[in-house]
Amino acid sequence: MRLTRYSDYAMRVLLFLAVRPDDLCPIASIARAHSISQNHLMKVVNDLVNAGYLSSVRGRFGGIRLARPASEIIVGAVIRHTEDGFDLVDCGSCIIAPACGLTGALSKALSAFLEVLDGYTLADLVVSRSAMLALFDRRDDPLETAKGPDEVAEGHTGPLGTQTLR
Repeated sequence: MRLTRYSDYAMRVLLFLAVRPDDLCPIASIARAHSISQNHLMKVVNDLVNAGYLSSVRGRFGGIRLARPASEIIVGAVIRHTEDGFDLVDCGSCIIAPACGLTGALSKALSAFLEVLDGYTLADLVVSRSAMLALFDRRDDPLETAKGPDEVAEGHTGPLGTQTLR
């Protein structure tokens, strides 16, 4: 099973907001943190707002936030919403489909996949809020992202024990 980039981006947006439950975040910050086109995220965010996962505030000081607590957002439901279809193969046009067991096996596998995702909330995926915030904030800092990997200051260690750019 391979999820679409659309689902990937939706989960990235939700995770970004899950570690900032009280903040109103601009889409541009999320785009910078993940190195994703802001235009691509606009469509995903609009869909998540319409589906009730996000709320948005327009205007100069606007942004988006989770519409409900991360503990109430079921990952399986998000994936079902963001994926167009779950046909792993096109059994409908196959001549042996009526006598083949692959269709049933794939159906069970897909059910198991979604059942596992249904067992997780967005809050469950935020294993280390502080570590995620540090990683997001580093990527969102224009001074950090403008520097190349060769510009790591010697001896400067970040919150995760990794060297940070300065």
